[in-house]
Amino acid sequence: MREQEIELQLVRAVKNMGGRAVKFMSPGFDGMPDRLVLLPGGRCGFVEVKAPGKKPRALQVVRHEMLKELGFKVYVLDTIGQIEEIIDDICGA
Repeated sequence: MREQEIELQLVRAVKNMGGRAVKFMSPGFDGMPDRLVLLPGGRCGFVEVKAPGKKPRALQVVRHEMLKELGFKVYVLDTIGQIEEIIDDICGA
């Protein structure tokens, strides 16, 4: 399965819940996660989407840790099966 297909499934699943999984772009600040997941009730999390078995680059790991230290939820998604688990965690379920 390709990264693009996993990302599309994430966007669809979040939209079906009444939320948005917006493409997150940060010019001049490389390594930020691919998607900002915004769910009803003011819940949010950052999601880095990877092809199955692929890992974040070193700079991405640094950015993920920075976001976590600021109190944000950050996830690495590389299989469709993780989508529900990530959404549930963002929702606090």
